[in-house]
Amino acid sequence: MADADALRDAGVSGVPATPQPVEPPAGLPGDDSVMSLVDHLGELRTRLFRIILAVVVGGAVGFMIADPIRDKLLDLIPDGTAQALGPGDGFAITLRISLVVGVILAMPVILYQVWAFIAPGLTPAERKAIRPWVPLALFFFALGVVIAYLVLPYALSFLFSFTDDRLIENVAAGPFFDFITTTFLAFGLVMEFPILLYGLTRVGILHSDQLRAARRYVILGIAIFSAVATPGGDLVSPFVLGGTMYLLYELTVWFIRRTGR
Repeated sequence: MADADALRDAGVSGVPATPQPVEPPAGLPGDDSVMSLVDHLGELRTRLFRIILAVVVGGAVGFMIADPIRDKLLDLIPDGTAQALGPGDGFAITLRISLVVGVILAMPVILYQVWAFIAPGLTPAERKAIRPWVPLALFFFALGVVIAYLVLPYALSFLFSFTDDRLIENVAAGPFFDFITTTFLAFGLVMEFPILLYGLTRVGILHSDQLRAARRYVILGIAIFSAVATPGGDLVSPFVLGGTMYLLYELTVWFIRRTGR
């Protein structure tokens, strides 16, 4: 028996060696388990449901304060009035204002849910580096909304300057509020791109040298995006949006280089 055991352990004379158990692949450092595709889809569904719920709650608040917001925005028109061209325009404008207010109020929840979804896929070092930027993302969004509010009077003044006694300034309510709300969201969301650049460098997808080498293409892309993202057709909005984006781009590249990336 002893000889047989020795032969079996050595794997000779046709006696197979006892197979050793294979260890399962380890997850990422700091993770307790590896999520399957089904788990990821379930997690995504949960996060999206919470985001939608937060927007709905914020939208309910926006619906209650939609009238004073509407009146404040109408003050940007020289005569302070706009025409409702259809029976449902007033209600549609109220809903649009409510939705934009809901997105703004829900932004802390939106950013947290996005972070909670992507964080398990990062290493502990990457999570530690990116986590402080999540509150900054809220600041950048608020900064974009404030910039939009400051730019709108000048943009509208430029657009209205082309009217006269023959081409009467008789503003339709629907297109006017489409322009206003789109500008708010465009400025707010665009201000998030420094966070995206920094996150991509932390996970090794981009490097500061690549960002510096691509500067001319970035300037062209910013100019095109600014013209498309600002729906009014004026010169003030895309200039301010593009200038702010480029300034944030250069500051982000400088900061990334200081961190050694």
